[in-house]
Amino acid sequence: MDEFKVLIVDDEDDFRETIVKRLKSRKIVAEGAEDGKKALELINDNVFDVIVLDVKMPGMDGIETLRRIKAKNPQIEVIMLTGHASVDFGIKGMQLGAFDYVMKPAPLHDLLDKIRQAYDKKKGLVS
Repeated sequence: MDEFKVLIVDDEDDFRETIVKRLKSRKIVAEGAEDGKKALELINDNVFDVIVLDVKMPGMDGIETLRRIKAKNPQIEVIMLTGHASVDFGIKGMQLGAFDYVMKPAPLHDLLDKIRQAYDKKKGLVS
C-alpha cells in the first residue's frame, strides 16, 4: 500500500493519542488535533489523505469543521466519528461530503478498514 497521511481530530486526548500511536505502529503517517480549529491549521500547512473527525467537540463541532475542510480541500476524504446518540450527525456529515461514519468506540480494525477504503477512493481506486 502507498504511504498516506491521516489526521485524527478528537477532543478526547487518550482516544486520539492511542489511535495515532496505533496507526504509526502500522506504518501509517498519522497526526492528531484536539479540535476543529487546530485541524484547520494543520490542513493549511500539511497534506492529508484521510481525516477521522469526531462530531462532538467543544468550540467548532465536527459538522462545521467538515464544511470548512471540504471548502478548503474537497479531495480530502473525511470519516465522521459518532456516538450512539449522534448517528444523525454522522449521516448529516455524509450528506455534506464525508466518506462515511464510524460509531465510537470503534474497533481498530473497523477504523483501519474505513481509512483504507477512504484512501482508495481518494486515489481513484474505487468509485
